[in-house]
Amino acid sequence: MGEDYVRIFDTTLRDGEQSAGINLNTAEKLQIAYSLARMNIDVIEAGFPAASPGDLQAVQEIARNIKGPVIAGLARTRTGDIEAAWEALRDAEKPRIHTFIATSDIHLEHKLRMSREQVKEEVRRAVSLARSFVDDVEFSAEDASRSDLDYLCEVFRIAAECGATTLNIPDTVGYSLPEEFSRFVAEIIGRTDVGDDVVWSCHCHNDLGLAVANSLEAVRRGVRQVECTVNGIGERAGNASMEEIVMGLRTKRSHFAVQTRVDTAGLCGLSHLVSSLTGFPVPPNKAIVGANAFAHEAGIHQHGVLCNRATYEIMRPEDVGAGTKLVLGKHSGKHAFRKRVVDLGFDLTDEQVTQAFQLFKQLCDRKEMVTDGDLEAMIVDEFLTNTNCRRFSLEGFSVQATHGAGTATITLSENGTTWSDAATGNGPVDAAYAALKRLTKLEPILTSYRVQAVSHRSDAVGEAHITLALGEISAQGRGASTDVIEASIKAYVNAINRLHQVAASKGVTINGDDLGPGDPVQEVR
Repeated sequence: MGEDYVRIFDTTLRDGEQSAGINLNTAEKLQIAYSLARMNIDVIEAGFPAASPGDLQAVQEIARNIKGPVIAGLARTRTGDIEAAWEALRDAEKPRIHTFIATSDIHLEHKLRMSREQVKEEVRRAVSLARSFVDDVEFSAEDASRSDLDYLCEVFRIAAECGATTLNIPDTVGYSLPEEFSRFVAEIIGRTDVGDDVVWSCHCHNDLGLAVANSLEAVRRGVRQVECTVNGIGERAGNASMEEIVMGLRTKRSHFAVQTRVDTAGLCGLSHLVSSLTGFPVPPNKAIVGANAFAHEAGIHQHGVLCNRATYEIMRPEDVGAGTKLVLGKHSGKHAFRKRVVDLGFDLTDEQVTQAFQLFKQLCDRKEMVTDGDLEAMIVDEFLTNTNCRRFSLEGFSVQATHGAGTATITLSENGTTWSDAATGNGPVDAAYAALKRLTKLEPILTSYRVQAVSHRSDAVGEAHITLALGEISAQGRGASTDVIEASIKAYVNAINRLHQVAASKGVTINGDDLGPGDPVQEVR
């Protein structure tokens, strides 16, 4: 089996994106994938290719561009799913097809409506088909932790016999306690007896807040791949947090006697990148990467840390990328700027770095100091939000407000054509959104609106996050500017563009003439 180490299987781009309210475009997914690759993540699950044409395209782009990690695509045991996964992964340097089916009686009876024998036959067929395309096949038994142990071991043996190289034990609904999951994993590995060439894996959800604890117990019992996400994002209460898994193994190395190959200095930058792109803030008390993770306020604690940091810190801030940083301002050079961009987790081309540096200098003329949050907001807004898929571009705006009333004039361009419209509303943002509805000929419902400063300074860049719903689809939008009204307008235009992208990826059409708020989306046949 070679060197004994724990493989990190990052599923931020698949399970993480299944979090309610997250919708990443291909450019954003590529940025996260580049950052994961730089940190030596072993496996990147890039998506679920059969889910939509957009997902297949995103997995294809990651497979073609990311070198180093294994690139995995998820597939049900259906033939079409596995073929779609292969189509998306065929250009990858190291492709893996990850196929799954449920094994618990509750899933067999109520979801699959299949017998145990039918599921076993499905596993034989699916794993064999996947293995005909790639040498690296992972099989997952969905809801394993609520499955009959004897039956589960039998299913895993079948998968291994048909060529699966990784066997994954999911706690799909986060039902297990650490002690029982530990015994469960040990029983499966001991009784299945599939040989040393098969890697055992776990995939734990956080419904009881125990995903990390369960995953670490699984490692102690012989699991050598942990499936996890950045910041622990994912379905319902989320997944095991990647940064906590990695640092748990590193900090307690004498206990586990096994490590990962992850470059931990990139953890904070990666966390901030994912938070910025998904719009999901990192709680300040989040372990490892939260703003307060290395903050000490109590006098006794401060005195101890000043004497010796080990009195109240079990890891060094610099080990996770939270150490001293260069302060950037108008006198900073391009080399320092480029390094800071990389430290923040972004992978920009030379041309993009040059453009970003020019924008940074312009921002310096408006602000005394440019913070990391300002830089992140600027890069996301200028280089990831503005993809080739955008339909509308904001060309200009003007607003006026008096005692709660507002008027706004907005200028948009589409396919080289520019036009303007004006509207009134309850304040400048409401007026601007009314004008945008007239221009785009769409009447989406604004389901969430949030504006936050990206630093604690009064001249901070403001970042607006909104969600628009139109019929059965919804999309997030974001915009950044030192002017919060401009940020709000940018966020709306971004959300409208994403609505069109989501509709296209799902094979539906949206038409402002016949689709109003609450009306069903018409399928394209």
